[in-house]
Amino acid sequence: MHIPVLIKESIREMNLKEGDIAVDCTTNRAGHSLEIAKVIGKNGTLFCFDLDNSALKEAKIFLEENLSKEKLPKIFYINDNFRNLENVLKENLQDKKVDAILADLGLSSQEIDDSGRGFTFQKDEPLLMTLKDNVDEDALTAEKIVNIWNEENLADIIFYYGDERYARRIAKKICEDRKKKYINTTFDLIKVISEAVPEKYKNSRIHFATKTFQALRMTVNDELKAEEDLLESLPKVLREKGRASIITFHSGEDRIVKNVTRNNKEELKLVKFENKKDFLEPSREEIRENPRSRSAKLRIIEKI
Repeated sequence: MHIPVLIKESIREMNLKEGDIAVDCTTNRAGHSLEIAKVIGKNGTLFCFDLDNSALKEAKIFLEENLSKEKLPKIFYINDNFRNLENVLKENLQDKKVDAILADLGLSSQEIDDSGRGFTFQKDEPLLMTLKDNVDEDALTAEKIVNIWNEENLADIIFYYGDERYARRIAKKICEDRKKKYINTTFDLIKVISEAVPEKYKNSRIHFATKTFQALRMTVNDELKAEEDLLESLPKVLREKGRASIITFHSGEDRIVKNVTRNNKEELKLVKFENKKDFLEPSREEIRENPRSRSAKLRIIEKI
C-alpha cells in the first residue's frame, strides 16, 4: 500500500474549505485526494490527475468506499499528464480559477513494487520505467536509453537526475557491456552497475543502483520538464491567495520550485512556515514509519 508523504502538512497548508475547487495532480490511489475531499465536501470540485489509468480506477473505488454520496465532491478523473493542467481546467471550468493544487512528485510504492515496469531493482523486470499504460514501439523506455544513447548523454542524465557520483563510470560500463549483450532487464542493468562502482559503494545504506534507476525513470517520463510546465501554469489557474502544495524528492525538482517562483515573483511567492523556513520535511517518526519519505520536502506556493 502506498503511504502518502507529509499528508497532514500538505493538506493543512492549502487552507482548504467547504466548496473549494481543488486539484490532485498525482492522484495515484487517492491517499491525498481523500483528505482533500473530506474538507471540500459535496459542494466542492476535485480534479484527480494520473497518467496511470489503473491507478485512477482504483482511486475512484477508494474514494467511493470511504466517502458517502452525501459527502462526495464532484470529481473529474483525468488520465493525463499534469503538465496539461491549464488546458484541462479551461475545458471544464472555462474562466473559473482553482483554490488549491497538490503535487506529490514521488513515485508511488505500487508503481515501484508492483507495476512490473522495471522501476524496482529488487525484481527482474523489463526495462520500461514509463508511467504510461500503453507502450508502443515508438515510446521512450529505459531499455532504449541504455542500449542506444551515447556514453556522454548517459553520463549526463545519471549525474544530473540521479546525483550519482559514479555516473561516468556507470555510463562507460553500460556502453562496453551492451556491445557484448543487449541489456533487457533490471537485473541485467544491476549487474552492469555493480561491476562499474567500487566495492565500498555497494555497502552503503542506499542501494548502489538507486540513483541510476531514478535518473532513467525521470528521463523516460520527462519529469522535470513536466513539473516546470505545471508550475509555470500556476499564475493562470490559481485564484488570488490560492495555494499549491508541492512535495519534491530530488534536488532538481526542488530547484525548479524555487526557480519558477523566483521568476514569477510578481504573481507567486513561497510561504514561510513557523520554523521560519520556506519548506517542511518529514518528522523522524514519519521517516521511521515510511523510509521512502526521507528525502521529501514540502513547499507551498501562493498566488499573490
